[in-house]
Amino acid sequence: MGKRSRRAPPVSNKQSILRSLALLSLFFLPTRTQVRRLYAGLSDNNSLCHEKYYMNLGYWAKAPKRLDEAGDDMARLVADAAGLGAGMDILDVGFGFADQDILWMKEYRPSSIHGVNCSAVQVGRARERVAALGLQAHVFLREGEATVLPYPDQRFDAVLALEAAFHFRSRGAFLREAHRVLRPGGRLAMTDLCAATGSIEWPARIQGSIGRSFWQIPAENMYDGGEYSRRLRSAGFDEAQVASIWPDVYPRFVEFARARLRDADVRRRMNPVFRSFLLISVNARTRIRPSLMDYVLVRARKGSDALDLADTHRP
Repeated sequence: MGKRSRRAPPVSNKQSILRSLALLSLFFLPTRTQVRRLYAGLSDNNSLCHEKYYMNLGYWAKAPKRLDEAGDDMARLVADAAGLGAGMDILDVGFGFADQDILWMKEYRPSSIHGVNCSAVQVGRARERVAALGLQAHVFLREGEATVLPYPDQRFDAVLALEAAFHFRSRGAFLREAHRVLRPGGRLAMTDLCAATGSIEWPARIQGSIGRSFWQIPAENMYDGGEYSRRLRSAGFDEAQVASIWPDVYPRFVEFARARLRDADVRRRMNPVFRSFLLISVNARTRIRPSLMDYVLVRARKGSDALDLADTHRP
């Protein structure tokens, strides 16, 4: 995509004020399941990408120059962790603006990609982008909840989620649903935020509380990687792995974001409340280490010995 993607028209002053108020309210409504309000306020003008729409932190191990490429590398990391390939039926939960779905369809060529997202704003824009690329016969995106997936049992070969599961209320309920809709032998692969191990000083606790409130991270999702693995197994998964990839994500994103937030294009189109919050966040990171949160790659498999009830009725 060498050509700049078409973004939404610039918002009016009234729209900007309303979206700013919606975002400000998140600081005073801690983890009250206001994820729709968060992403309605952000709309599609607030990505730090140059051409794409990724809202995640990106994967920077290969030293990309922009979030566009780091977001693509994050999508590939998750796809490879799931063994994504031709002929597979995939579910993407929390698909954002569908950048990863477009990449997966073009590079990995699964049979179908289905997506669920709670944000009507993102669903509408993502569908437009998929249709513009002629992928609507294979990519099916809908509004819905991660904890009540609108699909039958054993529907998919893989369930994927890029930096989304920390929003779900609760993540544990989503893990059970992911296990339900996977076929025997199917794989779950995600990148996610979780709590870091060790004690946290009280100033950091306040900082973390403000961040979790804005990003709408429910308190019940705040556990570390070890507990994460236990909850995967409790949901029925085998081969559960939760590995920190923090060094290849957050420090390099902060370095990129500090420069990108000064760009004239970003200042023009980004919501001022969101831009101020990001500036304060990245400039406050004098010690970039997982002291409050960790960033993890999650992999798990549904046991292949699980009974496929449909098979018992086949001749």
